[in-house]
Formats: sequence, C-alpha cells, structure tokens
Amino acid sequence: MSTPRDSSRCDASAELGPALRTGFTTGACAAAAARAAARALLTGAPVPWIAIVLPNGQEARFAVSRYELEDGRARCGVVKDAGDDPDVTHGAEIVAEVSLSDRPGVELRGGQGVATVTRPGLGLDPGQPAINPVPRRNITEMVRVELEAAGRTGAVVTISVPEGERLAALTLNPRLGLVGGISILGTSGIVRPFSTAAWQVSVTQAIDVARAAGQAHLVLTTGGRTERFAMALLPDLPEQAFIQVGDDVGLGLRHAARRGAERATVVAMVGKLAKMAGGATQTHVSWSRVEAAVLGEVAGAAGAGRALAADIAGANTARHALELADAAGLDAFAPCLCRRAAEALAREAGAVLQVRAVLVDFEGAARAAFPPPAEAP
Repeated sequence: MSTPRDSSRCDASAELGPALRTGFTTGACAAAAARAAARALLTGAPVPWIAIVLPNGQEARFAVSRYELEDGRARCGVVKDAGDDPDVTHGAEIVAEVSLSDRPGVELRGGQGVATVTRPGLGLDPGQPAINPVPRRNITEMVRVELEAAGRTGAVVTISVPEGERLAALTLNPRLGLVGGISILGTSGIVRPFSTAAWQVSVTQAIDVARAAGQAHLVLTTGGRTERFAMALLPDLPEQAFIQVGDDVGLGLRHAARRGAERATVVAMVGKLAKMAGGATQTHVSWSRVEAAVLGEVAGAAGAGRALAADIAGANTARHALELADAAGLDAFAPCLCRRAAEALAREAGAVLQVRAVLVDFEGAARAAFPPPAEAP
C-alpha cells in the first residue's frame, strides 16, 4: 500500500501506472540531508526544502524533516520515501551532521545506525562505515557545492540513521558482516517499485563476501526456508557459503561465475525448480502453461505413459504435478526434473561454474539431485 505523502517525505514525483510510485535511495536521502545541513550551518537559517542532483544526473527536491543548529554544527534529516517499493527502510529518517574543518575536502563518517564493515568483499575496507561509493561521491559533491558558495573548503559530515540498528535486523546485513545498522546504498538515487534493486545488491554483495572469504562452493537458495533446508543438508559448509537469491537465481549464478566460484548448488522446491527447468532464471512469475508443459515433458522422459504425462502437464501447480508423479510411483520424475533444471542453469552460468540442482520437499527432505551425490563435483 502506498504511504500518503506529507511535508516530511521526499517528493518522489515520477509514477509507474496509477498506483506505483518511484522513491529515493538511502544514498540520495543522505546527500539531501547533508546538503541541507551544510547550507543551514553556513547561512544560519532553517532549510525546509533542499534540491540535489542525483547520481543519475536528475534533479530532485526533498522535504527536510529536522533542523538543529548548535555549537558550530548543524543537523538536518530527510525521511526516506521508497515509493511503492517493499523496502524496510521506507519511512526511516536519514540524518546528516555537518561541521566545518580547516582541512580541505569533505570527510565522511558513519554515525548511529549506519553499519560498520567487518568483512572483505563489499568494496569497502573493514572498519569503514557502510556508505557505498556512489552515495559517498554524491554526498561529497552536494556538500562541496555549499562550501564553495560560502568560500569554505573543508567539512566533516556524519551520516546517521536513528532506527538503523533495528532495521538492520530485517536485512541480510548481519550475514554480510555489516554490524550496527544499515547500509547507505544507491547507484542512481532512484528506487523503482518492485524492481528488487536493493535485493539484487544484497545478493551480489553476499557472493562477494563469500568469495573474499575463500568459498569456492556456493549454495544458492530461493528464500529463508530453503536456506534452512540447505544448511541441514550441507552442514559442513560455513554460513557464508549460503546465498539467498530469491527469484534472482540467474543473477546469482552469473555473479558467482564472474567472481571465480567453482561450484554452485541450487536448492529449491518444485515450483521454482520447474521454472528453472523451463529456462527461467528470474522466477518471480506465476504458475503458467509453460512450466506445466515442461513438467509434462519431464514426466515423459521419466517413463510416464501418455495419460499420466498429460495429467501432469495439466496439473494446477508444480506441487500438484509432483503429487501426481508420486501417486503413480514415477520415481524417476524428481531426478529428471533436477537434471533438466541443472542443465538449464549451467547454460546460464557458463562453462566456468559447475552447477548442481537439488529438489527439496516442503519438510526439507532432499527428493533428488543432479548430478547425484556419487557424481557431484
């Protein structure tokens, strides 16, 4: 549901259809708060609204949610409006504190609720605040504009998120070694509804962290439930090896290959695996005739007669198709499904990555795998 806009929220004006609004990234909100605080400090006047240039070159205007000026420091905040994207940071206030410095340049620090990097693989050195490179540049540029207008050259900027530590518990940050809060993210400044951009960033970062830790074998899962199942099936692997890719299995495989991983095990339930067997590497689509037809073909390859294959092809869901195969004693159905999915995923990953597909049932038991355990790399 869309949150009604008020004077404390970002002015995200672009729309996608009658109900979907774009929003702004945490990075854009941090840059706006920082520029507002710099202007307030240099002019001594309240700043109710602030305009910035986003990383993508567009201009955007933000409401300023707080104004505090004391002891040579100014604090301003911007409340993040993520539009209609399902983002846990929607409604969070991003605060910037600015003080002047005799040293030229803009020094950027992380305050309360901004995570600290503790592991390699994120493009930031351990010990640094989790403010990604593009937001860093945007914040610095916006503050520098205000400094130059006032004839000053140096400032210290501290970004904080008062609710950041609580919000971080709802993200993958703890798994990534990001401690104490959220990350300040964004490459364009814009959040597009249901684009899953933030999720995709977390997927690639999780792979980067795993590879930086020396993990050559990655386990890609479609969610928290399948991850728990996968961890039980592969107890010898460390937590970092398990990557929740959600619907973005293709993204995960391609990034794992680019980062030099040697093996990828994809663990999924029958619905997602059916989509993968049909060649879908972004599986956020509803049950369709395509997957049903694929399962009918799999049934035929597994030795089903024409009538059973037709029944499976006409199943209401992939789960129903598996139930029909089980009821008919078609034991080769699950292994054939894994084989077809593994072959499709291997084509997506390229020759550098060995791919294995594992089908788990709804209680977490492994129904089948391809290559089977005796042949697995």
